[in-house]
Amino acid sequence: MDIAGSITRYEWRPGIGRPLVLVHEMGGTLNSWDRMLAHLRGERPILRYDMRGSGLSEKLTDVPYIEELADDLAHLLDAAGIREPVDLAGSGIGAAVALMCASRHPRRVASVVAMSPVTDVPAVRRLTLLDVANRMEREGLRSIVDAHLSSSYAADRDDDPEVFREFRARWIANDPKSFALSYRMLADLDIRPSLGAITCPVLVIGAQRDAFRAIPVSQAVAEQIPGARFLTLNAVHFMHVQKPAAVAVALEEFLSNPHSDFTQLAISE
Repeated sequence: MDIAGSITRYEWRPGIGRPLVLVHEMGGTLNSWDRMLAHLRGERPILRYDMRGSGLSEKLTDVPYIEELADDLAHLLDAAGIREPVDLAGSGIGAAVALMCASRHPRRVASVVAMSPVTDVPAVRRLTLLDVANRMEREGLRSIVDAHLSSSYAADRDDDPEVFREFRARWIANDPKSFALSYRMLADLDIRPSLGAITCPVLVIGAQRDAFRAIPVSQAVAEQIPGARFLTLNAVHFMHVQKPAAVAVALEEFLSNPHSDFTQLAISE
């Protein structure tokens, strides 16, 4: 569908209750949520989509702004005919998009679950990210995939090798130019000034073995959002892919009672 001047691939699953919108990680697609969806017990409506420049959505021609990606989400809700407030769940940069949407469009968002949210990048990493972006364009994603995933997708003993092979293939299949432009956005990302304006309930989930966003970093995000809850899971960065059952439990517990004390929530791994 052509939404706000950009073709957007999305999937709508009808159901009962408040819609849940899923926002994938950088390098992912709406299919990143396949495993987690299999563990959700409810029948609520689900909307998931490929962000601008990702998957089968229209490719990028310039560096996007995180504000544009957040507004894309609001435009998608309009195009899908969703007028009521929705629950948002995002991972990594998708969590940043969800949080920014809640800040910019407070009447559209009922709650947010932010998994290892990438809200800012230390200045010392900026040149490294720009170098990686340049290499993506020159040599393609295959040239960097294994170095990147060796830390962001740290395999567990109980991981299914086929899940990783599928994730890796989907990552490589991204458009190198669009991915590079997204990395350039990442190099200058800082949504921290917007976090204090969020008024809806928020659950930030940190992963105990996340080499990209350590627990103190994710916890600091929660502390900047008024009233936000914080939960840790025994997982790595792409927790919704590698620990889908635990993420589904946390998501459903929060959405059913967003004001509960999640520091005491026991989740089976």
